[in-house]
Amino acid sequence: MTPVALMELAVVLPLVGAILIAAAGRNPNLREAVTLLTAVLLLAVVVGIVSAVLEGERPEVALIGFLPGVTIALSAEPLACVFAVVASLLWIVTSVYSIGYMRAHHEENQTRFYAFFAIAIAAAMGVAFSANLVTLFVFYEALTLSTFPLVGHAGTAEARNGARTYAGLLLAASFALMLPAIIATNQAAGTVTFAPGGILAGNISDSGAAIILALFVFGIAKAALMPLHRWLPAAMVAPTPVSALLHAVAVVKAGVFCILKVTLYIFGLDFLGDTGISVWLTYVAAATILIGSLIALTKDNLKARLAYSTVSQLSYIVLGAMLATGAGIIGGAMHIAMHAFGKITLFFCAGAILVASHKTEISDMHGLGRRMPFTFAAFLLASLSIIGLPPTGGSWSKWMLMLATADTGQLLLMGALMLSSLLSIAYLLPVAVVGFMAPAKSGDPGHDGTAAGIREAPLLCVAPLWLTAIGTLALFFFAEPIFAFLEPLVK
Repeated sequence: MTPVALMELAVVLPLVGAILIAAAGRNPNLREAVTLLTAVLLLAVVVGIVSAVLEGERPEVALIGFLPGVTIALSAEPLACVFAVVASLLWIVTSVYSIGYMRAHHEENQTRFYAFFAIAIAAAMGVAFSANLVTLFVFYEALTLSTFPLVGHAGTAEARNGARTYAGLLLAASFALMLPAIIATNQAAGTVTFAPGGILAGNISDSGAAIILALFVFGIAKAALMPLHRWLPAAMVAPTPVSALLHAVAVVKAGVFCILKVTLYIFGLDFLGDTGISVWLTYVAAATILIGSLIALTKDNLKARLAYSTVSQLSYIVLGAMLATGAGIIGGAMHIAMHAFGKITLFFCAGAILVASHKTEISDMHGLGRRMPFTFAAFLLASLSIIGLPPTGGSWSKWMLMLATADTGQLLLMGALMLSSLLSIAYLLPVAVVGFMAPAKSGDPGHDGTAAGIREAPLLCVAPLWLTAIGTLALFFFAEPIFAFLEPLVK
């Protein structure tokens, strides 16, 4: 099959899977088998696209033409492939985890959950392989709409309010900021097609470019740059597998991916570096990194703490893009993968804790690590990756971003990254410390010194979280091939 056909199949296959999942709804085993089979097939398709790109191909195809210069078109290049691999690979792991979680937690409307999850993955594939801003916008909005029912899955008043905040803020930012930026880009450059080196240089004034850049960076609200971040904590009412989708598999990664894509292929590193129009945004990103970390410190609810950690960590990637250097772009692109494996593990652990012990507050988890050693050990390992300590993958992406601040002489930003890692230690490691070392609370099993026994979540919850935890280690030892794959982006 040609790379072009594989790109088309990458978008269509999850949609077909969603239809088959809905049709198999009366048979849970068949429904879940279809989910897993579709996810595995999608990964195989994406690997085929990656193989072609590794051989130097840059496949492109126009699907639908609306007006002159306005088409739905797909293309593949290294950055797109990294995002597509992360999303498709983690869909498999998340699907396995979802089976264990949804059954153990006795969730309702499971068929709807799996079907919309598949549609969201199709939208993520469309975002990854978009060849122009119009295609990117269409699939970006499709991702918002397909995840809206997932955020409100529980059907409670709190879930409905969270879903409305989620969709309302993302859609408002897209239509009020991102869409005008796309129109302005087309007016200035006469095209919206992504091109190496960018399309705006020589076609617009520095002040005009600065305005368009700000519209893009804040309009792509899935990147959760403050103050347009409230949708992300609001979405924590969703089931844990949805939180994994939002934070690691597709949604927030789509946001920071879009910012990297716009930086590279609409503005270009040379244009941003020569004009300096992105410098102020590096400080907005740094402020988001630190403020998000400080808010995370105040949260006792584990998922809320992880949500604000995500707000902070996403801005590492925005910062890398706005530094407009090769190290910043590669570091940001690597952080998409590194953060995805670390954060999905942390959310898997939070869900496993909920299933096994019905606890959500960190202050209630005293001694719980001794009853759930596999879960809390995985949480500790993933925390080290988010912090950026060897031998975990997060250390390499943060190292590249530190190099980018050094290249630009931005010592204040380097200090912000260092301080953020210290804050990450302060809000992540206490979870493991409380779990393993604190005495159990009165009324909890083992509080009187007697053996409480190991009470882990079901195997289908624990096995996936250990697979992704091991993934954080693998990314440390196999970071060089990722770096080499991304290096042509900045040459």
